[in-house]
Amino acid sequence: MRFVQLQDWLQWLEAQHPRQIDLGLERVAAVVEQMNLSLTMPVITVAGTNGKGSCVALLSAVLAAAGYRVGAYTSPHLLRYNERVVIDGDAVSDEALMMAFDAVDCARGDTSLSYFEFGTLAALQLFSASQPDVLVLEVGLGGRLDAVNIVDADIAIISSVDLDHEAWLGNDRETIAREKAGIARRGRPLIFGDPRDSDAVACVASELQLPFYQRGVDFDLSAEVDCWHWRGRSRDGGALSYAALPLPQLMLDNAATVVQAVSLLSLAVPEKAIRDGLEAAHVAARGELLQLREHALLLDVAHNPAALSRLSAQLRTLPVTGRVVAVLAVMADKNVAGSLAELEGLVDHWYLPPLAGVERAMPPERLREHLLVAGVPEAAITLPTALAQSLPGIRAELCSDDCLVVFGSFFTVAATMQLMPATAFVESLH
Repeated sequence: MRFVQLQDWLQWLEAQHPRQIDLGLERVAAVVEQMNLSLTMPVITVAGTNGKGSCVALLSAVLAAAGYRVGAYTSPHLLRYNERVVIDGDAVSDEALMMAFDAVDCARGDTSLSYFEFGTLAALQLFSASQPDVLVLEVGLGGRLDAVNIVDADIAIISSVDLDHEAWLGNDRETIAREKAGIARRGRPLIFGDPRDSDAVACVASELQLPFYQRGVDFDLSAEVDCWHWRGRSRDGGALSYAALPLPQLMLDNAATVVQAVSLLSLAVPEKAIRDGLEAAHVAARGELLQLREHALLLDVAHNPAALSRLSAQLRTLPVTGRVVAVLAVMADKNVAGSLAELEGLVDHWYLPPLAGVERAMPPERLREHLLVAGVPEAAITLPTALAQSLPGIRAELCSDDCLVVFGSFFTVAATMQLMPATAFVESLH
């Protein structure tokens, strides 16, 4: 084994491939042939611009409530790499990850793998060794050429399609939709959770002659103040409905998509498991509102136009009577300029710290220009020092009626969470 510490492995992986993002299945396929993986359990693959992580969390919770051992793969992580691979509710250990990395390293020979490809193959190695009852795999970027797509999905989910990662996926929604639909397999169900139609997704479904379940057509939801109702299709094609379901912490759009997915699965999922799973599901930093001892804290990894629009809607309904102060930092390739106008008037002051050590981060000066164009007064914008130095001072100016909103990327939210003292966290406001 090359290394005996997980951090050493991760640092080595980051430097092994010339391109951080390098889409394509040829390298992964070549290594898989050497790995002797056994992945005969049902597989649900989740693609989408937003909502992937929520769908994985909801699927995992519902299936676990039904008594199944679930293997879940997600990316990126917030605080620890181990979060990416969860088996039967527990993140895998450092030791297990290092053994899986070593297995991939031995199998790859001279094949160069990106950080994500290496990690995806390690996750599959761990699932092959542990043999969970069902796999839930989140696509990293796109779908058709993403490393996760090396596994044939028994059920494919596209949670939503919006503009993001245009440099790799295309500059319009339909082009991006076709890339994401690349996770579908001939004759196997494809679930489209976006309430807006997509000709590209429908075309792929027709080309592959697969059962296609479209939100608003084949399944849908209706919400009330304290519950929601779902209608859709069973595995045999008959009508199916659930009334007065508990409201989850996560978006109902994703919950409706997940209920349709588990209704098509070859594994039996009783109604009680759906109800219990909806109540149990949680994913950090997706509009997560917490009450700290000193003030409220809203964490959201929103970094594309659709996600920022949802954040705007949440800010309009915040149960906060004081000031709203935002900490924002994003990657340079994110198209946030037009979306920031939706947040104008909802934030009293903006702090734009640099992200130390993150080469892809957008310079704070450029982000300030975007805010000025969006109508934010220059006096309401501060460019502080790095977050580690500036966050204590930012928080010191807040009172118990105020809310600190931290968003823009996983890096921004993770850095904030790491800097918060454990004693600060009190309870969720959901």
